[in-house]
Amino acid sequence: MEIRIGIQHAAREIVIEPSESAETVLAQLADAVSSDSAVTLSDAKGRTVLIPGAKLAYAEVSTEEPRRVGFLG
Repeated sequence: MEIRIGIQHAAREIVIEPSESAETVLAQLADAVSSDSAVTLSDAKGRTVLIPGAKLAYAEVSTEEPRRVGFLG
């Protein structure tokens, strides 16, 4: 699973593959937005990201889908 997080006034989005469930991460982000605080997320690769709740624009959860190989035609 992959989560894309948009930050206000930032050109790039943050892409993270968390070790927690999507529901847990979205709950943490919702709490950060409502309390105007920051949230720290870690991914499966060991990276840690600090996201300011006041500047959160959106969070998009994508399910894993096997990549297609070959040509369509």
